[in-house]
Amino acid sequence: MRPRGTVAVVTGASSGIGAATALALHEAGARLVLHGRDTERLAALAGRTGGQVVTGDLADTAAIPALAQDILGRFGEVDILVNNAGVGWAGPFGEMTAADVRRVIDVNLTAPVELTRALLPALRTRPAARVVFVTSIAGRTAVAGESVYSAVKAGLDVFADSLRFELSGTTVKIGVVVPGVVDTEFFARRGRPYERSSPKPVGADRIAAAVLRAIRDDRAEVYVPAWLRLPVVIRGVLPGMYRTLAARFGGSS
Repeated sequence: MRPRGTVAVVTGASSGIGAATALALHEAGARLVLHGRDTERLAALAGRTGGQVVTGDLADTAAIPALAQDILGRFGEVDILVNNAGVGWAGPFGEMTAADVRRVIDVNLTAPVELTRALLPALRTRPAARVVFVTSIAGRTAVAGESVYSAVKAGLDVFADSLRFELSGTTVKIGVVVPGVVDTEFFARRGRPYERSSPKPVGADRIAAAVLRAIRDDRAEVYVPAWLRLPVVIRGVLPGMYRTLAARFGGSS
């Protein structure tokens, strides 16, 4: 699929991976719908890309049908949906409040599921359409101190795979991009900075390039960096060894 001339919706476009992905899609010729909460940053990005700004908090899942109608009302069609918006929380599970748990679940899992459901009828009318989910290595390997975040990212992975199977033979193709540690504001916002010496964080532009590959080449999944596939394979083939190594060397980030 070539992005040129398509209408692409990017959630979490205010900063980080979302902003980088919007710029990459703009350079590839897509017309953009930029969704996020930071109106000033979105306006600045719209100025660079010519995109249309749609603001809102995806934690308010009841507002998602209206968000979808707003998007379709402005453009009449959608060809690409990049479900990127996410929120983290790091620390002992016992210290999470019910509100913390609800927000992590709603933003990272409920919102992308509901937005995809709301836009899927429009996507299915297009000659070629793509939905890409930005998940996390935390959902593939589990991470100490991020139990709820890891769980919802794992859930998003399985939802994406299931939807890909369900839509097989249609014009709508589903892809997943699985980042490791990314050099963005995410870690500061989750309440605990990234303090490990390795792996080194990668730039958001690398994740954006992976999203573009998933769109262009109908890639079911793309790991960034590619070596992250290795611990996932070890966990699947030798789960006992994986858990021993994770306990020894630490699974927190």
